[in-house]
Amino acid sequence: MLRVLQISNKAPFPPNDGSSIAVYNMAKGFYENDVKLHLIAINTKKHHKPDFEVPADFKKGSHLLTVYKNTNVTLVGAFFNLFSSQSYFVSRFCFAEMESILIEKLKSNTYDIVQLEGLFVANYIPLIRKYSKAKIVLRAHNVEHLIWERHVKNEKSVLKKAYLNLQLKRLKRFEVQVAGQVDAIVSITHIDKAVFEKMVPGKPVFTCITGVNVDYYKRRGKNNLRQKTLFYFASMDWIPNQEAVDWFLENCWKQIYSVVHDCKLVIAGRNMPQRYFKMNEPNVLVVANVANSKDFYNQHDIMIVPLLSGSGLRIKIIEGMSYGKAIVSTSVGAEGINVTPGENILIANTPLEFSSAVIELLNNNDKRHKLEVEAQKFAEKEFDNKKVVAGLIAFYKSLNV
Repeated sequence: MLRVLQISNKAPFPPNDGSSIAVYNMAKGFYENDVKLHLIAINTKKHHKPDFEVPADFKKGSHLLTVYKNTNVTLVGAFFNLFSSQSYFVSRFCFAEMESILIEKLKSNTYDIVQLEGLFVANYIPLIRKYSKAKIVLRAHNVEHLIWERHVKNEKSVLKKAYLNLQLKRLKRFEVQVAGQVDAIVSITHIDKAVFEKMVPGKPVFTCITGVNVDYYKRRGKNNLRQKTLFYFASMDWIPNQEAVDWFLENCWKQIYSVVHDCKLVIAGRNMPQRYFKMNEPNVLVVANVANSKDFYNQHDIMIVPLLSGSGLRIKIIEGMSYGKAIVSTSVGAEGINVTPGENILIANTPLEFSSAVIELLNNNDKRHKLEVEAQKFAEKEFDNKKVVAGLIAFYKSLNV
């Protein structure tokens, strides 16, 4: 039996954003494939999730242990970080209580694999090496420095841009260092895999997409479908998601609305910036928090993913296809998913292409329905979580654990 210690910088339940979905589904895939699993997660102030809400079967299967920490960015912390060589993005997640709990776990258990869920828990590598002979694997949800390069490029404040540039250099250096220190890397897309293979030639890199429970998505919730409704659903504290909404509103929405007067746009997600509530756009509804994501998906027609930047995988596309939604996405939005444009998704990269694709789906019910059916078929074939994680387990066993 494979023995795995999974370490995350975010509590996995409820799985209501890309990273927590990735951690939660991976953990379920592990114990459903008979892996002996221990999951330790930092339960941050910003994304705090009560332990009592976690389902009993998940607690039992993952042996979940959460450690509270306020990792919020502060002016004082950012200032004093200037006098260190560490990235402030990463250093906030390394603290004494977490070290103590890890030492206790590593001393009292023998693991074959320690899986780091992203770069932000990689500062614990020396401690893990000291107390365990397990293979250490970085599960890279993104190539972090690529995301921050875009953030820095778009920053308008000269002072803030200078500070972010310093942090970006430190983050990139740390990411390269970590990639060299671990025994293997698990990327979420083949595109990220190619980046890591170039970064650390010869390092074992395995691509494992985030799986989902496809049967759950096939079971319909409340279906009060609102005809001719577009929706964008994402964590709105992530800058690429704000950038995507801004681009769509500025370049596409007015054109679409001028052709299809009775269509509506819903922008929804956690941590919605206040500026979106102050917009004066026709037929646009902004929703701060979605109470039931299944009902939300089933109530809206066409999913849009106009992302222009980012790395890793858009979990919301996997969810949307699993729900059988017709999706219009940029190439960046669909990166890492082996879709067939025109068959199970529409890909559009310019304002004219994107607007035209949306208008076509609003006016052509047959085309939309065909996309919906093919999207769900694709999801059933590609995204089944237990099968996806079984492939990763086979890779871990090949590492001579």
